[in-house]
Amino acid sequence: MCRVPSNPVQKCLVLVVAPMLLLSLAWGDAAASAQLGEMSIEALLEQELVEMEVTGIHHTHPKGEWMIGYHYMRMNMEGNLDGTSDVSVPEIFAEGFMVAPTSMWMEMHMIHGMYGLTDKLTLMIVLPFERKSMDHVRAMGLGQFTTTSGGISDLEFTALYSLWRTDRHRLIGGLTITAPTGSIDVRGFVPGMMGNPVRLPYPMQLGSGTWDFIPELTYIGQVPKWQWGANVGGTLRAGTNDNNYTLGNAYEVMAWGARKLTDWSSLNVRLKWSQWFNIDGADPQLNPMMVPTADPNRRAGRRLDFLAGLSVFTGSGKLEGLRLTVDGGTPIYQSLDGPQLETDWMVGAMLEWTFGS
Repeated sequence: MCRVPSNPVQKCLVLVVAPMLLLSLAWGDAAASAQLGEMSIEALLEQELVEMEVTGIHHTHPKGEWMIGYHYMRMNMEGNLDGTSDVSVPEIFAEGFMVAPTSMWMEMHMIHGMYGLTDKLTLMIVLPFERKSMDHVRAMGLGQFTTTSGGISDLEFTALYSLWRTDRHRLIGGLTITAPTGSIDVRGFVPGMMGNPVRLPYPMQLGSGTWDFIPELTYIGQVPKWQWGANVGGTLRAGTNDNNYTLGNAYEVMAWGARKLTDWSSLNVRLKWSQWFNIDGADPQLNPMMVPTADPNRRAGRRLDFLAGLSVFTGSGKLEGLRLTVDGGTPIYQSLDGPQLETDWMVGAMLEWTFGS
């Protein structure tokens, strides 16, 4: 079952979407409308490609063009699943575990930069920072506690190449390499451990500890005011990390449609299928019978998310090239190798500035 609290989403819409709309209205769009009317169909489609860009989908930039941005994401999890069935805390204790996770939230802040090296090749770098918090209940009525972690995650380097392009269609191949800059040695204080910090379970770590490779293929189709497409990608782990395990491989498939609403706003909806696999090996400092999150054989899962996003942007003036997007969604299906915390909802916001060329 998915439990989607309304308050966080409502606050996001009130505090973020409303200022976005007011900002665009304040700067006006008469000049932008005139400019669009003078564009060729190819130039118009090129501009609308950026304006209707979907979060998580990469596209190439013309030679000499830059894009810099900041991306915020938050995901909330509450309750446990085994397969598609809810698992209660007493049922987790009945399996022999001494601790049961009850909820978790994760925040990610990402600073990214893109540059069109040629008209076909674009390079990108992403610096991510993560914060995590997980709530637990101890068996035999020994109370509750929370663990937290935070810091730099794995640095990402991406190359995107335009494989095929017409005025209305394009096919883009990409390869991302992640460097193991995120810690896999995060420790925290757990009640009953005589005040000594212990290695936190796998979901609370900040990186994979390995060099990972993420190939992707993206198709984008568009006509004036409409865009659609699909993306497929996978995360392939290389080798074993210093703590004797390798996170499971993963893949994603996403399809989307976007509509330009006005000269300064667009809306997109998308479906994303994700699947990830269990951990190979195990951290010797983690006891898999203490808590399910420390069991490497209870980390796999699959999930189908429905997401929607609203973007506002400027075509001219002092804020030319600026785009602000808010989006959010919830799983409509998930099945986990549990007991494992289920995802309830996710929200995000992204501010980008395109210039140069």
